[in-house]
Amino acid sequence: MSAAKRGGTKRVPAQGNLASKVAAKRGSANRGVRAATDKESSVASLSDGVMSASEAWVEPASEASVGLVRARADALMSALASGVERLPAGGVQRAEAAIIKAAKRTSMSGGHTVVALAGATGSGKSSMFNQLVGSEVATVGARRPTTSMPTAAVWGSESASALLDWLKVGTRHVVNEKPAPGLELDGLVLLDLPDFDSYEEAHRLEADRLLDLVDVFIWVTDPQKYADARLHEEYIARLSAQETVTIVVMNQADRLSFEMLAACRNDLVRLLGLDGVLDPEVITTSAADGSGIVDLRHRISQIVASQNAAVRRLDSDLRSVATALRSGVADSEPSLDSHSDTKLVDALQRAAGIPIILDAVERDYRRATRARTGWPLTRWVRTLRPTQLKLLRLNQGASVRSGGITESDVRLVLGRSSLPPATPAARSAVALAARELADRASEGLPQLWADAVTDAATPARDDLADALDQAVLGTSLRKRAPLWWNVFGILQWVLFIAAVAGFIWLAVLAVLNWLQLHVDAPGIGPLAYPFLLLVGGLLLGFLLSLAVRPIGRIGARRRKAFVADRLREAVAQVARERLVAPVQDVLDRHRMTREHLETARTHI
Repeated sequence: MSAAKRGGTKRVPAQGNLASKVAAKRGSANRGVRAATDKESSVASLSDGVMSASEAWVEPASEASVGLVRARADALMSALASGVERLPAGGVQRAEAAIIKAAKRTSMSGGHTVVALAGATGSGKSSMFNQLVGSEVATVGARRPTTSMPTAAVWGSESASALLDWLKVGTRHVVNEKPAPGLELDGLVLLDLPDFDSYEEAHRLEADRLLDLVDVFIWVTDPQKYADARLHEEYIARLSAQETVTIVVMNQADRLSFEMLAACRNDLVRLLGLDGVLDPEVITTSAADGSGIVDLRHRISQIVASQNAAVRRLDSDLRSVATALRSGVADSEPSLDSHSDTKLVDALQRAAGIPIILDAVERDYRRATRARTGWPLTRWVRTLRPTQLKLLRLNQGASVRSGGITESDVRLVLGRSSLPPATPAARSAVALAARELADRASEGLPQLWADAVTDAATPARDDLADALDQAVLGTSLRKRAPLWWNVFGILQWVLFIAAVAGFIWLAVLAVLNWLQLHVDAPGIGPLAYPFLLLVGGLLLGFLLSLAVRPIGRIGARRRKAFVADRLREAVAQVARERLVAPVQDVLDRHRMTREHLETARTHI
């Protein structure tokens, strides 16, 4: 493919259709005008114009190390753990693969550097592989695809079997010849990959698999295919985003004139710049006559001598996937300042039947007031009717007389109350308040995290109803009996005793008069003391009962307010534990995921 679409337009060489011009002039460029020595001189002149590869390239300063790679992998694993099911699935798979790769690669002993020769069919990478090895190792022929299985060449005395087993490369060749002076190739593992554009899908998949595992890429292209869309868009552009060490080789330089070769090389540099490659590195070679092979061999020697290509690739892969996953989290999280939302607690109180309970508490207080301060002979009648709290199965067994907080007030083990279920309006109010909580907490978050916040803010209705019921059952609805109850109760008994004494006195006088034993009772004026005791006791007791009622209503309102505060705190606790805390947990996991990803993607 000589043209490609990029951003809706075709990727074509500059200066017109350069590839077709090259093909048209191929014959004239090689019609015996130049000898092999002349061609080498031309290539050397071209290298002088744009600086030779060995002179132009300087190993970038890098602090990548095995320890840093492992620390970055740990941070990435922590991010996957805290962001489980909340990060893009594709990015998670890439991250898991990068972590496994880093763990496996760093566990292998030895300082091997894996360099892969990759290219399209007919680009001459197998011939170049043989040139670099110095012997006919890879199969070269006209039949396509030529390379069906990867081939490895290993320099150095240290065994690379474990590494090649991990790479699943079966065809291996050990290079025993000593490299030329000035070359450092000890530890080099050079791979000849299958063609990435092979019509055999298995070959393409094998090439892609190995490209994800090797340390350095050398893309071999030619004047006819250097603008191939798949090469640029699916490989070079993607790998440049990962800051992977990439070298591009313009092969078959012997087929072009010096001017056409310079034009092709400059156009290739331009395309690489469009791919995002900083300071593109292009080496012109000819596998046929060996020109440029020395430059390429020196470039590979520099990479091997640095002994950090592997960790740089691993570090680059980890940072790349962390950067991709970073788009799955926001830059910050909403803050839930208050423990619970007022509107949410109000809605939960309605759903829990708190207004009904408070009305029952108020009536129960007024009933207890009458029972403690009313006419002694009629108090027992009130005990025949169950209290409303007892009908609701709240504070069962609590002693009205004691009025204190007893063990029977705390009834979590006794099951549910008899409160009526929440009305549809109350349930809708709870759902609306929970939704508003979720909306505030998920503002600005990616969709997966926003969905998690919504799920946390809307638990199962039955679970929430049980939690509210248990909160009500676990809240004491009583308080120590007020002192004035005892005062008024004692006064009622005094008046009752006075009335009984007056009645008995009058009865004794009546019996004596019936027996015609006339006894005059003392008194005040015409009113005898017995009569005063009886009537005064009854009348004052009645008046005292009337006076107690407004005091009881005031006390009932105060008791209602006191219990309302207790119940509201209990409901607020349910809101914190069942709604706010799960939402905050999602936000905390989002924060941890973001921080771990920042650690994994930041240059250290």
